[in-house]
This record gives sequence, structure tokens and C-alpha cells, in this order.
Amino acid sequence: MPLLDARNITKTFFMGQEKLNVLHDVNLSVNAGELLAITGKSGSGKSTLMHILGCLDVPTSGTYTFEGEVVSRMGPDELANIRNKKVGFVFQQFNLLEDFTALDNVALPRVYGNASEHAAQNDARTMLELVGLGDRLYHYPGQLSGGERQRVAIARGLVNDPMLILADEPTGNLDSHTGRRIMEIFSELNKQRGKTVIIVTHDHELASQTNRIVELMDGKVIADKPTRP
Repeated sequence: MPLLDARNITKTFFMGQEKLNVLHDVNLSVNAGELLAITGKSGSGKSTLMHILGCLDVPTSGTYTFEGEVVSRMGPDELANIRNKKVGFVFQQFNLLEDFTALDNVALPRVYGNASEHAAQNDARTMLELVGLGDRLYHYPGQLSGGERQRVAIARGLVNDPMLILADEPTGNLDSHTGRRIMEIFSELNKQRGKTVIIVTHDHELASQTNRIVELMDGKVIADKPTRP
């Protein structure tokens, strides 16, 4: 059984009287432990698909199962429960709280999950050490470089020990050297910790460092192939 299975997924938005079809009969299966990229130009539907895979949204039609559970018909509370327990998000804009230290930013998801402050801080420290920021625990976002802030965001996405990591343009605001280091972290998480990692990107060089590329165009999957024979 695949970890994720999307069958005939369609997503439609309405803007006033205008109907906008963003995804058209998308089929995608992802096994546990995969490292893959979803690529496509701006407007191809890749971010919308990521939101559905991460249970941030539901499809207009079609069936989406996560670990064997049909989530495409779940309500907001059930979706939030899956997100909080099974999915870690990493976004291009980092979304860090400027008045919180790196340690406190990473601890937040654990606090929201009703962990004690002591447990949340310990888990946050472990994750920051994992991404090489053990010496930046008490620095604020404004005191960190772009690459360091992205690593804080990765640590925050990992702190609840999710089975799935979804990264949306994770190197979009970084220089090429720092971007390669971020990709190395995702690769290490996949190989050494068995995390399923999906990277949403328009960067073909970044996508080529994964094991599989799914390409979207105009809301349809036009290619799905491994990066290596």
C-alpha cells in the first residue's frame, strides 16, 4: 500500500462568476521512503497539489488516501490532526516568528501538540543540532543568514517526527551553495531517517537531485519518471 495515493484528483476554484480548473484528473502514488520532486512552471498546479497532499486542502473531486485513510472527504478537525501528527512543512518564506529565538520557533509545533515546555524545548534542541544549528539556539531570525533560517524552518518541520516532509520551493531565496546544503539535509533525512520527502520546485537542477520527478503542466501530470535508470 502506498503512503499517499491520489486518484483522479480535480481542483476547481471560483473567482466571482469565473470557474478556474487548477488540477485535472491527477493520479499520483508515493511510497513510504521516497524522495521526489513535483515540478512545473508557475500556474501549473504544483502548489495546489502540495496543499492537497499535505491535507491543507481537499480536492473538488477524486479520492485521496493518506496511509490507507480516505482524507479527501474529511472535515477540518480531522485534516488538522493528520497535519499535526504526520506532515512537516517547509516553506520558501521560512515563516519564522521574529520575536522568538530559533529554539522557541522550533518548539512551537510541540507546544501546540500539548507537549510540556521541557519536552518541547528538548525536542527542538535535538532537531536544531541535527541540522547543524546547535550553536544558534538562542539567536533570533534577524540574527541568522538565509540558509540558517531555512534550516530552522526544516528543524521546525521535523520536530513532531512526521512521516512526510513537504517542502515548497525550499531553496528559492537562497544562493546556489546554500541551496545545495539544504538539499543535502533533505537527502540525509530521506536516507538515514527514512523520511518521505516531496520537494515542490520549478528548479530542474534541484529536482534532478531527487530520485523521481513528477512534472505538471496546466494542472495535468505530463511526466512521472525516475531521475536515474
